[in-house]
Amino acid sequence: MNHFCHSLVRMLVMAFMLVVVGASVMAQNIAVVQQGKVTDRDGNPLSMASVTVKGTVTGTYTNDDGRFSLKVKPGNLVLVVQFMGYESQEVQIDARTGHDLHIQLVESGYTLHGVTVTAKSKEQQLREGAFTVSALDIKSIASSVTNLNDLVSRSSGVNIRTDGGLGSNFDLSLNGMSGNSIRYFVDGVPLSTRGSGVTMANFPINSIDHIEVYKGVVPSKLGGDALGGAINIITKQERKNFVDASVSVGSFGTYMADLNAQVVLPKSGILVRPQFSVNRSKNNYKVHNVEVWNADEARYDTVTRRRFHDAYENYNAQLEVGVEKKSWADVFMLGATFNQTDKEIQTGTIQSIVFGKAERKEKALGLQAKYRKDQFLLDALSLNLHASYTWDHSITVDTAFQRYNWNGTYKEQSRNELIGRERMYRHYKRPMATVRGNLNYVVNAQHALNLNYLLTRTGNRRYDTVEDYYPYLKDTFEPTNDVILRHVLGLGYEQNLLEGRWVNSFFLKDYVNKVTIEQNDTPLITGANDVAKKTTKNTLGGGFGSRFTIWEPLSVKLSYERAQRLPQARELLGNGSTTYPNLKLKPEQSHNINLGVYGNWQMDQKNLLYYELTGFWRKVEDYIHLRVNDNDGTAQYENVNDVTTKGLEGEVRYQHGRWLQAVANVSYQQSLDMNKYLENGGVSATYKNRVPNKPWLYSNLDLTLTGFDFLKQGDRLRFNALYQYVHWFYLSWEGYGYLPSKARIPSQHMVNAQLTYSWNQDRYSVTLECDNVLDKLAFDNYKLQKPGRSFMTKFRVYLR
Repeated sequence: MNHFCHSLVRMLVMAFMLVVVGASVMAQNIAVVQQGKVTDRDGNPLSMASVTVKGTVTGTYTNDDGRFSLKVKPGNLVLVVQFMGYESQEVQIDARTGHDLHIQLVESGYTLHGVTVTAKSKEQQLREGAFTVSALDIKSIASSVTNLNDLVSRSSGVNIRTDGGLGSNFDLSLNGMSGNSIRYFVDGVPLSTRGSGVTMANFPINSIDHIEVYKGVVPSKLGGDALGGAINIITKQERKNFVDASVSVGSFGTYMADLNAQVVLPKSGILVRPQFSVNRSKNNYKVHNVEVWNADEARYDTVTRRRFHDAYENYNAQLEVGVEKKSWADVFMLGATFNQTDKEIQTGTIQSIVFGKAERKEKALGLQAKYRKDQFLLDALSLNLHASYTWDHSITVDTAFQRYNWNGTYKEQSRNELIGRERMYRHYKRPMATVRGNLNYVVNAQHALNLNYLLTRTGNRRYDTVEDYYPYLKDTFEPTNDVILRHVLGLGYEQNLLEGRWVNSFFLKDYVNKVTIEQNDTPLITGANDVAKKTTKNTLGGGFGSRFTIWEPLSVKLSYERAQRLPQARELLGNGSTTYPNLKLKPEQSHNINLGVYGNWQMDQKNLLYYELTGFWRKVEDYIHLRVNDNDGTAQYENVNDVTTKGLEGEVRYQHGRWLQAVANVSYQQSLDMNKYLENGGVSATYKNRVPNKPWLYSNLDLTLTGFDFLKQGDRLRFNALYQYVHWFYLSWEGYGYLPSKARIPSQHMVNAQLTYSWNQDRYSVTLECDNVLDKLAFDNYKLQKPGRSFMTKFRVYLR
């Protein structure tokens, strides 16, 4: 309780400082605040448009919603609005009226010293910010995207590995940090608020505007306790009626459908946003070189078989109702979400152990509210609030005393499939409450302050109803109720100096983690007898990001964070099936440093080259690593005392007009166990070993060709080809066993291709996609085989 009180005091002090600084600045500048919005001709907001008072140095930039807030002297004046690729506009106003301005800019292909200047996209602006960020435009290519993970994995420094086909677990790596070290957000709110069944792999693509990938250093405005980076999914925020629907059909019994729509009621201004998606697959692809028993010859034969117990079915639904642009709220929305997932379990973490009856079921229902108000109490202060409560219920069914093989047959045994114990129909109810508050104060065009607070409370009520099916098992499992409560407070300060050439961001973070544990079964494995039932820990972190532009082709970036990550529920408490709890897990802490250069080179009117080269260094204490038992396929997270990761990543983008774009990137990383001595004083066998089961060299080559007015005016033909390379890596620690005979995941070469035809100004489109064109044998986590060659067709209708 004392830790929480101290954190609360710190929060109040920082909030007081924020208001005092804002009030003092306002007292020194007798002025009025002029607000407005800058859009293109279609009403789409233009972010980072320049708004200045003519004849002065007073100015600002628009935010992601195209809005600006500018302190000016009362009276008549002229605002100059500029955005690259658009005609500049001068607007005469009377600042005393306080009217909200709506300024529309018209596109232009103006030239500067003989070179055509084009507008910088939001994604490019993010790349040129103070932090190391990859930004992916989803909105413009939504017709061509069938799998979000595949798109994200094309970014430099990003590698995504899956356990199988659609709906399988996946592991995302950013600059050597992976798994739960990466946090996921939707519009700045944790993705987990939508339920455990919602992941980046099944998130409705049609609802996404763009994706931000933060590497190593994460700004305080996102909250959370990301150690290695963060993925922030930004959804579309349009104020117009539209219907966006798509259907995809593909190999291995795969079917996907998305519906995203919005209705604006003209009289009341009420917005209604329904959203629905379904994802289904049999995942019955072939696996090669698996062993089955040949009874006639009394030997094991190496054969090819199909996966037979890996079906996946997922439903997502969301409904939001609210208003915008009211005197009391710029945004006020109430929403409900529903998610249901049914997943058969074919294997554990290794392919040689096969399951035939075990399955996992998940349901989640959530309620949420969000509120945004500009000019909150102070003219330059904005407030964002989010509150949600999610009822998450998962069931692991493992009641068969049968041992399966890849022929789909089985032998009776005296234990269940997943963990080799008694039958179970195990329930995990994990209700989650989330509160996020964000205050942003724009001092002027050069300075801004931000205060962010995130609270998450996750329960973990376990009980078993196997007795309903097997009465003799009554009272064989003791129900428990565990709780994880977290507070993360962040204070940020941003600078924009030298007319945007020098951008800085500084931040502090305060973490409070309170854990209440009741479970005490299998104490020798989980450590239940070695930990206090209630613990509270409080730590501080912080960092900065800086970018300086020497000239357009050369900018330098430097960022640092002392990061902290608290163990997630599934790491600490297990996943209810093949991963045991580890109640002794410690939080991870890390020093993260990024240093890089980037630049744009406009060679002539049609040719543009962008490059980026970044070096990174991570020193992690108590690194949380998944250790797998090769004998039975079960796993458990454990701490590795000292892991150091360093590496390089580079990317080159070339664009020729509108019809050709080529992207090439490569990532190299070295993650080593730097803990030389064991607890007993002996030398560790894994000292200076690479962390196993983790790719350390990989690259992508992405080529896109686009033809406009291909068959008729207003249509478009887009071809995309992707080549991905992953160098071989060891499956387990190099220091254990005889090195030449150690299992390793071989080098992989993957080629994917895609063709999209759209017409009637992108209202209709059809996509043909082929993954693993060469039908190469490919592996991922723990040498689990990925699907072979597969095909997908997507049809999309976008009416607006």
